[in-house]
Amino acid sequence: MAKNAHVRHSGDGTAFWMLNGLYEIKASSDETDGAVTVVEMTLPEGSGPPPHTHSGTESVYVIEGTVRYHIADETFEGGPGSFFHIPAGTWERFEPTSTVRLLITYAPGGIEAFFAEAGEPAQRRELPPRSDTPPDVEALIEIAKRHGLEMRPMP
Repeated sequence: MAKNAHVRHSGDGTAFWMLNGLYEIKASSDETDGAVTVVEMTLPEGSGPPPHTHSGTESVYVIEGTVRYHIADETFEGGPGSFFHIPAGTWERFEPTSTVRLLITYAPGGIEAFFAEAGEPAQRRELPPRSDTPPDVEALIEIAKRHGLEMRPMP
């Protein structure tokens, strides 16, 4: 195999449960020499992160399901095959309008450290048991700061 090539198959690699969703690391920052982190997210309807911004870019491809994306002051609907690119420093949030699978590329890499601290290791490659309590957004905001993200409470 070529030097520094990276191959991951379904079910391989690290996965986290966070915000009622499954976050599967397809390529970590360590595996891409810091260039990118690639994450496949499976999220149930009505979940999703609070408003946040990254110091790098975020590119999102919808594999299946539907999602509503709030990027800066605009709102966009997306379904299978939709693509969103969010420039560095742009406030955004998304909300699944059905169970959705997303493939997200963060550049540069490193956001998996945030998911590791804010989430918990996934016990299975499926959605976690749904939590009856709302997420501790204040704790997420503090964790985000430690990993170079800014986050606000939900509107």
